[in-house]
Amino acid sequence: MNPRWQKSSYCSEGASCVHISNGPATIHLTESADPTRAILNATPQGFRALLHTLKLDKAPSRV
Repeated sequence: MNPRWQKSSYCSEGASCVHISNGPATIHLTESADPTRAILNATPQGFRALLHTLKLDKAPSRV
């Protein structure tokens, strides 16, 4: 596997960064500060669910 990685737009220079790459039917995620260079693989549906959950968590509370 030789994915083409894209750095998160939320990453500042020199900071630990999340990188993403897509392959046929798979999304790959990695974090630059991880010494093991682990790669998380997800389906597009799973990745969409992750993003949806993260956005819900950041949404302001409604009263």
